[in-house]
Amino acid sequence: MSLYSFGLEPLSCHSWNKDRTQIAVSPNNNVVDIYEKKGNEWAKIHELTEHSGRITGIDWAPESNRIVTCASDRNAYVWTLKDGVWKPTLVLVRINRAATCVRWSPLENKFALGSGARLISVCYFEKENDWWLSKHIKKSIRSTVLSLDWHPNNILLAAGSADFHCRVLSTYIKDIEDKPGPTAWGAKMPFGEVLLEHKDCGGWVHGVTFSPSGDQLAWTAHNSSITVADATQGKEITMLTNNRLPLLDVLYVSPTELVAAGHDCCPYQFSYKGPGALEFVKKLDIPKQSSKGSLTAMQHFQNLDKRATDDDTNEVGTLHQNSITQLCVVSGEKAKVEKYSSVGLDGALVIWDFKH
Repeated sequence: MSLYSFGLEPLSCHSWNKDRTQIAVSPNNNVVDIYEKKGNEWAKIHELTEHSGRITGIDWAPESNRIVTCASDRNAYVWTLKDGVWKPTLVLVRINRAATCVRWSPLENKFALGSGARLISVCYFEKENDWWLSKHIKKSIRSTVLSLDWHPNNILLAAGSADFHCRVLSTYIKDIEDKPGPTAWGAKMPFGEVLLEHKDCGGWVHGVTFSPSGDQLAWTAHNSSITVADATQGKEITMLTNNRLPLLDVLYVSPTELVAAGHDCCPYQFSYKGPGALEFVKKLDIPKQSSKGSLTAMQHFQNLDKRATDDDTNEVGTLHQNSITQLCVVSGEKAKVEKYSSVGLDGALVIWDFKH
């Protein structure tokens, strides 16, 4: 694993380019910084400064090399690199609340945008007018959309929201794509169709991820739980709650293994082998050894009073010194991820190796 620091500001989101030589990050403000790897260091090469609000989502399409960004200013931009300069195109997302997350579809012909307007904008390019249009999925969403992930078939979209629901929705737009074939989630897929709606997730749904085949969907919620819905087993739900702090993001790293991370500042590995068989495997961070002197009773109680812990160190014993906000695949396919990255509120980026 390797740790890089991008300053003191929290990193709210990040995304990699295709060959992983460049990374786009936002230091919790209205600017996207693009860094390039030079030796062991990261050098800033571009600044994207079109947004007027805090950036909440970045996604870099590997094949078309376009970046989509969204922010609390209720806008989204698609950025294209022309003659060494990133040029923005405004997207007509038509939302009256902050955008919260954005994801390119696997074929990169559309992207989905979640927002506080209780809807999902599915945006696609219209060649006639040379602009990005959006269609809205409003049905049954009762609160802010917090997380999105695409099914490999480019049609189904998973969405986790603050109304304690996790949903699988169809984004089939007949103007731009062929009629989809049936999947384990269902065969009828008109635009906006709800193929799964799990009502009681126990909290805000912070992270969602489809398995490599698209037949399972995992999500993490604010009640410190991780849940898997299995479409091959009649959409059976398996939930695992633990006594750790809530997890903010989750990633499938193989057909049965998951990595999730959040307020505990380090990634954890879980495995799902079938309905009822969702298990915690291990913590994926090797804690640093701290040299501890003996505490007097007085210091012991002072620490309890000040920090609600009897530990005498200020440092957290993990690589990240604060909550992890997002995970991304760095190398390998979803079916066999070799490396993944995490960014956190401590302004750090960590690249982790996953040993299968």
